[in-house]
Amino acid sequence: MHCPFCSAQDTKVIDSRLVGEGHQIRRRRTCIACNERFTTFETAELVMPRVVKTDGTREPFNEDKLRNGLIRALEKRPVSVEEAEQLINRIKSELRATGEREVSSQLIGNLMMESLRKLDQVAYVRFASVYRSFEDIKEFGEAIANLNITGVNPKS
Repeated sequence: MHCPFCSAQDTKVIDSRLVGEGHQIRRRRTCIACNERFTTFETAELVMPRVVKTDGTREPFNEDKLRNGLIRALEKRPVSVEEAEQLINRIKSELRATGEREVSSQLIGNLMMESLRKLDQVAYVRFASVYRSFEDIKEFGEAIANLNITGVNPKS
């Protein structure tokens, strides 16, 4: 690691700690040449698959799109930020676990719907109404009836 102060190539790690629930390592370093201290953070670089949209175009996976859709569905719902972040991380893990270089946008939408169904029924119906492009009240009713058929219970 190069020193950010004098650009010397030799630095020494003087302390390492896990941060971010064990997903990052914080390292305190000192420069051998100028004795300045600085902090670095190390994280694993995990490659996400590319997304194949319904029109056939391909684009890089965008976590912000996933998060924005989730935030809209969960608006004014009793779901904590931590639960929402766990859901996003779970979906990302499932996508990486496919081992595929490309995944369909439908797979991502279905993973989101399944996760929301378990987390919050109202958010599930909100997301489904946009994702499935409901045309009338009958389709809303079918989505709600599907919740009852699958045995998902409302949050207490």
